[in-house]
Amino acid sequence: MYEWLIGDDKLTPADAAAVYYSDAVGSLPPEARVLDCACGTGQLAVGLASLGLDVVAADASDGMVRRTEQVASEQGVSLRALRASWEELPDHLEDSTFDVVFCVGNSLGHAEGAAGRMTALGAMSRLLTPGGRLVLTSRNWERVRSAGSRVDVRDRLIRRNDRDAVVSYYWQIEPRWDQEHFLEIVVAQIEPNGAVRASSERLSIWPYRYEDLVAQLHSVGLTIQSTTFDADSDGYVVVACREKAEGNSESVR
Repeated sequence: MYEWLIGDDKLTPADAAAVYYSDAVGSLPPEARVLDCACGTGQLAVGLASLGLDVVAADASDGMVRRTEQVASEQGVSLRALRASWEELPDHLEDSTFDVVFCVGNSLGHAEGAAGRMTALGAMSRLLTPGGRLVLTSRNWERVRSAGSRVDVRDRLIRRNDRDAVVSYYWQIEPRWDQEHFLEIVVAQIEPNGAVRASSERLSIWPYRYEDLVAQLHSVGLTIQSTTFDADSDGYVVVACREKAEGNSESVR
């Protein structure tokens, strides 16, 4: 289902790497270690591995981990795929060992409230080397909430593997920021005989203000290096750097 939701500019591993890696990070030496957490279908992780980087791809979903392994096999690249939620990452991976951590695809909104986001960001910060960078993408939740509960239907057919589909989003917006919101995604595939086959998934969302994200990043030892946030845009990219402790390189905890 998630292949229908990926933008055309990120559809292949090479495209995803160009968008998220080249644009946000620039370049890294071949031996650099990279973590893609909440890796989803693995397009970015596989694209990064194709560049010769040492990649770990992690996701809380077994299905996503299997899909990432499948894409890596199809592309003939090697990476480590790991089933782990954000809070479980430090149980599987060593502190201060990644040069870049990616948290893209608007995934942070699935962390449960302010406490869940803090735990997730803290885990990511711990895994970065001093001076390492976190690349994070987010919806502009201020705009999402201001539009209220609604149905959004994409204004064109999406084509994947010679099939067409209409993608719709139902937003259930609650009165308070700290309440659990919901997003139901419906993909209506059009079969060759004209029949329509629909599938859907309901997701929990805990939105946050940009200013709150910035404060939480600072609280876990990350400093904003660049941001594309604009109050009128639908989404943004933040690149944050883990602070170098004076006189030592102890983990941020």
